[in-house]
Order: sequence, then C-alpha cells, then structure tokens
Amino acid sequence: MNRRWTALDRRTKILVLGSALLLSATAASAATASDSEAPRQREAAALTGTAKLYRSAGDDITFSFDAHLAAKDTADPTKATGTFEFSHYLNGEGAKAKAKVDCLLTGGKVAVVSGVITSSDLPGAKGKRVGITVHDVGHRDRLGYSWASTGSPVETKGLPKCVGSAPFEKVKKGTGDFTVVPWLPDF
Repeated sequence: MNRRWTALDRRTKILVLGSALLLSATAASAATASDSEAPRQREAAALTGTAKLYRSAGDDITFSFDAHLAAKDTADPTKATGTFEFSHYLNGEGAKAKAKVDCLLTGGKVAVVSGVITSSDLPGAKGKRVGITVHDVGHRDRLGYSWASTGSPVETKGLPKCVGSAPFEKVKKGTGDFTVVPWLPDF
C-alpha cells in the first residue's frame, strides 16, 4: 500500500506542478501583452454630467455638460471642445439653449466653461457667449452662471472666454452627477 500512495502522490505532484507552470506562463504572457500596449494618456481637463437646480418655486432648470480639453492641448484651455446645454422653465414658459465650448479651465473640483450659444428658443441668445462655473462636491454639487447679475444670457455683453460666476446655486438633491477632471498644466 505504501507504494500505491507514493505513486499517487508523485502523479498528484506532477499534475499540480504542471498546472502551476501553465498558470505562470499564461500570467507572464498577459503581463507582456499589457506592457507592450502604450499607456493611455489622460485628457488635460473635463467637465461632464447633468443636474437640475433647486428652486423653491418649482422652476425646472437643467444644465448638462460634455466639455473636454485634450492632453495635447494642455497649454491652451481655449482649445477645449464639446457642448453644454441649459434650460429654464416655470409653469410651461421658458427657454433652452445649446452652446459650443470655447474654453475650459478646471482646478481641483471646480470647473469654468464658456461657449457661444449655437441654438436657442430665447430670442437674441444665439451668438452670445456664456460662462458657467461648477463645483463638483459629490452629493450636493453647486453651479453659477455668467448671466446671474443680468438676468438673461441675452443681456450679457462682451464676456471673455472662461468667465463664469461663483457657484452660488444648489443642485436639486439626487440630480447632480457632475464630474470635473482637474487641469494640471506644465508651467
């Protein structure tokens, strides 16, 4: 009986050793394949997401962002691309607008994006530059916009790129999903 167990142990050891060698070879092959792939370069900055603002009167105000600054353009935030949209309705009346991004600056969890309105049902808004500031707090994001002191994007005159207001508005609970990728320029 001793010989049987010894032969069985030897076969078991060979099987286990063979399996271990096969697993090691597979892991080494996978590591080599992933090492040969170029590391993915992170974009220089970004602002994405959608949220509704909180207003006690029940206004329906929504902001959506899809703004990006490519890694190759890290030294020039005015090369940012993308769009953002906003709308404001109360009792069925209001307007919406879509803008083409012309600048994006981010720092930590704060982003300032500006763009020129390309389409809107607000008379006089098309062609106006607007700027928005977002604070990505996580559960309670905040937002501010360049027309806060004028009351309308139409009244904003001569706004430079990448200018917004302090993020004074609160995002409606459960709606904020803004994500800010911080800008890390090489100065």
